[in-house]
Amino acid sequence: MSQVVTLSIFKYRGFQSKAWAFGMMQFAHHYLKKAEGCDFYKLLGSGKEGFNPLPDWSVYSVLQVWKNEAVANDFIQNSQLFKNYLKHSSSHTILYMKSIQARGQWSGSNPFKMHDIEVKDKKIAVITRASIKWSKLFTFWKFVPESQKPLSNAKGLCYTKGFGEVPFKEMATFSIWNSKDDLFNFAYQSKEHVEAIKKTRSIDWYSEEMFSRFVIDKKIGNFIPF
Repeated sequence: MSQVVTLSIFKYRGFQSKAWAFGMMQFAHHYLKKAEGCDFYKLLGSGKEGFNPLPDWSVYSVLQVWKNEAVANDFIQNSQLFKNYLKHSSSHTILYMKSIQARGQWSGSNPFKMHDIEVKDKKIAVITRASIKWSKLFTFWKFVPESQKPLSNAKGLCYTKGFGEVPFKEMATFSIWNSKDDLFNFAYQSKEHVEAIKKTRSIDWYSEEMFSRFVIDKKIGNFIPF
């Protein structure tokens, strides 16, 4: 069986549940480090709509890279950690994904093994992650609102959200597209997006970056409707 990547996104309501979720950004490491068959993981908070740098206290996620689907299923279905996540959250979506493209590094390595699989009639997920240089933080966040405007009416976009390990500095964008064609049309035909890529290269914002693309094989839960 081949590598599987899961992204578990949880929605919280009420002060106590949100406080619990915030605390797990620290305390969940103890359990995730011990997860059998998990080669890589990240605990991620989120930002407000429109890739606002201010935090969205109601949405958190867990990214995990598994040796195979069997060990992923065992942990998600049986671990006390995930039982607690489900208990405290008001809704959730767990995505099972396989990498079809990954370039760059995340915390010093590339954790995703690429698969040569058919993408026709499959929804595509994209994670673009970067560690922003301290000296470029103000310039980066000043530019973000303008660069993200095309996403508001992008054809075939099912969902998008800004996630992060560290507020303002360690950031990732996650998006789901109806098809590979919809993603490519946005990436290569949107003038604003092409300009954003050029600016990224010229200003050299990032000390580390990664672009990864996935096929979504399975979805559990209904927080993200598609």
